[in-house]
Amino acid sequence: MALLAAAGLLPAAKVAAPFFLGELGLDGSVRPLRGVLPAVLAAVAAGARTVVVPARNAAEAALVPDVTVVPATTLAELVSRLRDDDPAALVVPVPPSPLQGAGEGDAGPEGARPRAPAETGEVLPDLGDVAGQPFARRALEICAAGGHNFWMLGPPGTGKTMLAERLPTLLPPLDREQALEVTAIHSVAGTLPPERPLLTCPPFVAPHHTATVAALIGGGSGAIRPGAVSLAHRGVLFLDEAPEYPATVLDALRQPLESGRVTVSRASGAVTFPARFMLVLAANRCPCAQSSGPEQPCRCTPTARRRYLARLSGPLLDRVDVKVTLYRSTRRELLADRRFIEPSRVVAERVLAARRRAAARFAGKPWRCNAEIPARVLHTDYRPEPAAMSPLLRCLDSGELSARGLDRVLRVSWSLTDLKGEKAPGVTETNAALGLWLGEER
Repeated sequence: MALLAAAGLLPAAKVAAPFFLGELGLDGSVRPLRGVLPAVLAAVAAGARTVVVPARNAAEAALVPDVTVVPATTLAELVSRLRDDDPAALVVPVPPSPLQGAGEGDAGPEGARPRAPAETGEVLPDLGDVAGQPFARRALEICAAGGHNFWMLGPPGTGKTMLAERLPTLLPPLDREQALEVTAIHSVAGTLPPERPLLTCPPFVAPHHTATVAALIGGGSGAIRPGAVSLAHRGVLFLDEAPEYPATVLDALRQPLESGRVTVSRASGAVTFPARFMLVLAANRCPCAQSSGPEQPCRCTPTARRRYLARLSGPLLDRVDVKVTLYRSTRRELLADRRFIEPSRVVAERVLAARRRAAARFAGKPWRCNAEIPARVLHTDYRPEPAAMSPLLRCLDSGELSARGLDRVLRVSWSLTDLKGEKAPGVTETNAALGLWLGEER
């Protein structure tokens, strides 16, 4: 466009103002690109008020407010519109953005709502499908209320994968800022669905256990792309059969779990991606994954079992807030539990109420849920009463609980408090949170 204006084929004034973004093919077509949303956001921040993007990226660019989006299909068509003396000839109507026209009151979880399955054509999983694991369902609700990491240990067929897949249905929908952030990451990665330019539901990412460090953290030989931890930003990262992952891949999760972001360094430079996600781990008790019943006895030795689970390092499990052991349910237990099963819609309402209580407590603070409370603030502004702290301090003195584990337990106790509607954690909440961190029912 600059060359055409310099050659006098286009008015220079009409080329100077807009921001042009796209890939020009040899046949004159304007092809779509990855990362249009963050590019348009940067252009608007630099002062642009009109952007020209490929027609297939127009809906994505229209997510940015206060900017005129001009879709372009071919270079000849765009040049023809720029030569027209009518200013309105340049602008082609673009479908309205879901964010345009929304006020500040619609930015929070109260104003945003996930799209119904009828609108997307998807059949969403439901927590009511999981039977025979009432304690695991309760632990899943607690994790959703506070944004905590989750660990499940048990034989195959106990519902570990089903529970993990249903965790996003319990989370509140993304607000305006989160939706733009998540959509920008998926746009850069090239995984943004063309029919859904705006992602409003928490993402769910489940990489295979053969994934490399670059696939999980991010990287690439050319342009640096975000990995699974960034694609799961504001959502859930599920690692099934966690001990099967290479140790280097699992240990690479420590830094993003603590800081909420990951920096990928290459010879061409370094790029920092956001990576604040809920980690869900699932594993069998031993490599053979068989039950230890009399009909199918497990032949793994105690040493083999310990070596298998030892692939998950202590520092990684120390960063997991809730640990649950699942057991096979009998026919009577399955039938009896069906009377107490609740659908995701009912549980999500309690989770949303707990998040609202936490949001009111964090008014004016940068964090959004209990899992994001910094350790320093946790022990000053949100430290429970001495009576509630006594069981935790005893475990800390005995070495059963680490300093990082103490912080995790306190955050879970606040989530239990929010679910109950209380003002501060008591000894009941801290004891229950301690049992969840240790993997014991208390």
